[in-house]
This record gives sequence, structure tokens and C-alpha cells, in this order.
Amino acid sequence: MGCIESGPRRFGVALAIALALLAPALAGAQAVHKVFRVGHLSAAGRTPDGGPPRPIRDGLRELGYVEGQHIVFETRFAEAKFDQLPALAAELVRLRVDVIVAQGGLSIHAAKQATSTIPIVMAPASGDAVALGVITSLARPGGNITGLTDEVAQLSAKRMELLKEAMPKATRIAILWNDIDQGMTLRYREIEKAARLLHVEVQPVGLRTSDDFDAAFAALTRRKPDAMFLVTDALTNVNRKRVLEFAAAQRIPTMYEVSGLVQEGGLMSYGPSPEEMFRRAAVYIDRLLKGARPADLPAEQPTKYYLTVNRKTAAALGLVIPPSLLVRADRVIE
Repeated sequence: MGCIESGPRRFGVALAIALALLAPALAGAQAVHKVFRVGHLSAAGRTPDGGPPRPIRDGLRELGYVEGQHIVFETRFAEAKFDQLPALAAELVRLRVDVIVAQGGLSIHAAKQATSTIPIVMAPASGDAVALGVITSLARPGGNITGLTDEVAQLSAKRMELLKEAMPKATRIAILWNDIDQGMTLRYREIEKAARLLHVEVQPVGLRTSDDFDAAFAALTRRKPDAMFLVTDALTNVNRKRVLEFAAAQRIPTMYEVSGLVQEGGLMSYGPSPEEMFRRAAVYIDRLLKGARPADLPAEQPTKYYLTVNRKTAAALGLVIPPSLLVRADRVIE
């Protein structure tokens, strides 16, 4: 009788051992074939193909992720209709995405309100995420948020210095910014501080919706500033062509924060490369999908800033850019 039972018993033991040995391999196979869902929330306008910014996708591809095979994107764009952000963030939470990539300060706040458990990548934060209370510190963000954030104070001062160097006789500079975004208002305050040190009067032009631009332009036509400074966020970016056309028509030299607007005809810009920041966001997504805790994953600020000058626009404005400024430019558009 014992011999009859020993066969099945030995088979059961052998099967258990075999399954134990195979378990790590089976788990690895499941991990390889898992399709991650990445949510992307942006307050700005839709991208041409409706997906996240191309540098994020390129960065993930270079890290080994194949769209549709290893990763799929759920994208939501508010197109500067900021009241839609909470509902769009809630949609991503209901879809149970593995990570939310939040682009811009208002998107980050909406995502933060929607979930305290799904990891959130700032890509990037518009404004200082520490000063705004989004994260505890750069080294240890805390909570479920990490990623890229701005350096506001020194960067705002530097932009004003460069604009003043290009326009040494300027005494009044208009600042256009989205004043319902705390991050943008913080940036405006730092620009205001820098202006005082440069003995320049600030002409504040707060904006809240796309409908505000015509009234703003009318006010700036009645009281024309010597120069302008456009603070870039989803609202001003969606309306950037209107700002560029107004600045050209009124012959107002303007400082922008990203080089793309200078390539579209703006005078000058100083700031980090959005492409580089999006690629860094891909690294954060990768780390979080592999199990890193956002609370322990240090947030980053840009380490390189680029000065871009459009000499063609300067000529159209009747402005001669000082050689000392041109020689420091990373890119000069002729």
C-alpha cells in the first residue's frame, strides 16, 4: 500500500519543486508582457497626433518601451480651459493608469487633487514646486509627486537683465502672465523684484482666459511699453501667435521664455530646453514603472539654459542687439 502511494507523493513533491523553480521565470515573463498605461494631462492645446509630447515618447522608446506593446498612453488636453482639468484628471484615475504625467502647474494641482496613490510626474512644473507646496523638497519630494520643476527667482532676474541689456533705454516693461496660476503669479512677483533692482517700471497685464487678450492689447496700445515679457504657460502658449503678431505690429521688443517662440518670430528667449526636460520626464516614468517610490525619487531643476536671439526680428524692430549679447547667445537666427 505504501508503495502504491509513494508514486503520486513523489510526483507531487517533484511538481512543487519544479513550480518553485519556474516561479521567478514566470513572474519575469509576466513583467515583460505587462502593458503599462501612462496618463498624460496637459492644460495646453492638443499635440498634432493627440499623444504626449514627442520627446517623452522618444525617451521612452530609447529606454526600451514600444508603444502598443509595452506601453499605451491616455492623453487629456484642456486646451487652456482650466476648469476642465479636475474632470480630466478624474478620468485618468478611473482608468487606473500606472503613472500620470502632468504638464504645467494647473495640471499638476488637478492631478494631485484627483489621487494620492498614483505616481505623478511633473513634466515640468510651471513655477517652483517647493515654494508652491507641491513637493516637500527637491531631495525628498514626499507624497506621490516628483519630476521636473523650475528655478524661478534667479531665472526671472536673468531674463530681465538680458532684456534690459538688449534695450538699455527701456524704462517700462509690460509683463503678460496667467494670473489664476499660482506658479505664474510667483514668477511675475520675481520679475517684479528684478525690475525694481534694474530701476524699471513694470506694467502688469494679468490674463485669465483667451478672451482677455484683445482688451490687454488695447490697453498696451493706449499706453505702449518700451518692451514686453511673456510668461509662458498653457494660456499664453495657446495664444502665442496673437502675442507675436501684436508685438510685431506695435514694434515692441519682447522677451520669451522658450526658444520656440523666437523661432516663430519673437525677439529673444532665455530658458531651459523643453525637449530636454521632456526626455528627463521619460526617465522618471521608467523609474516609477519599475517600482521606485515618488516620495524618495529626487525632483530636478534644469541645469542648462539657452539664450536665443532673432536678428531678423531685431532688424524689423529697428533694434541693434549689442555684440556682447550676441556673442553669449546659444543660437542666433539670421
